[in-house]
Amino acid sequence: MPKTTVRDRFGLPLLVGGPVALLMLYFTAPIDRFGPEHPVFGWISFGVALAVLAVLLLREIRRELLGLPGRPTLMIVLLICLTLVVFASTYYALARSPGQFNGLRTRIDALYFTVITMSTVGYGDIAPAGQEARLVVMLQILYTLVFLTAGATSITRRLRGRFVERNTGGER
Repeated sequence: MPKTTVRDRFGLPLLVGGPVALLMLYFTAPIDRFGPEHPVFGWISFGVALAVLAVLLLREIRRELLGLPGRPTLMIVLLICLTLVVFASTYYALARSPGQFNGLRTRIDALYFTVITMSTVGYGDIAPAGQEARLVVMLQILYTLVFLTAGATSITRRLRGRFVERNTGGER
């Protein structure tokens, strides 16, 4: 009998509860420690968080593409949610510096701006004004194009494979 993991047993609850827990963390975490009073700490934390997320996403994408056991799809979804939280937290901290953002005042504003930027919609009601804010927005766009697109592509590849397998009776 194959060994089951926590991801195997609790897939759906993790898929629902994980993003909810991340949002709760986002709205309660003391993000003010990353503001203009501690710029070096904030930038180092942001860089480390992005690097760790990139490595974890690449690992799960690899697992997905190789068809390894487990639930890499679940982890990719959770890592994408965590990426949203990291960028939203960064924008919220940056907005505390004068001249960095026009229209970004609350955590909801920061999360909204992150989702809008990630989806490339760009309504224009919140805009990066300072150089640091523009740098982070460019990083988010590049990060989304490279890592999150790769993650989403690997998920759709697996789903498409399962659909074909189900409809052809296991023959490929």
